[in-house]
Amino acid sequence: MTWQEYVDTSLVATGNIDKAAIFNSEGTSVWASSPGFTVAPAEMKAVVASFADKADVKKVQGEGFRIATEKFVTLKSDERSLYGKKGKEGIVVVKTQQAILVAHYPETVQPGSAATTVEQLGDYMIRLGY
Repeated sequence: MTWQEYVDTSLVATGNIDKAAIFNSEGTSVWASSPGFTVAPAEMKAVVASFADKADVKKVQGEGFRIATEKFVTLKSDERSLYGKKGKEGIVVVKTQQAILVAHYPETVQPGSAATTVEQLGDYMIRLGY
């Protein structure tokens, strides 16, 4: 399966995600993305920094983060996952060994369903060594 097929089939085709992208683990290279879903380099830099932040209260928890120019309030931030919400829509970011999955869900999808979809793909990629 190509990286684009992971975005199109494993994420967007589930109906739980409406747009997504896959980056390398440093966030510096886009491997695949939904049409029109552009995450700026500075936005990815902040995402990568959130995974490395070991403070009790991470910077991203206090300030939120941006994806595709939209600002999200941080719901969860740990060494593997970053969840954000803006109104009823949101973002789920999952880091694997070699990749970062960035997925947006619309207001018609429950956050838990979106998170499960992205986390399961992350688990699958980790099992494959990615």
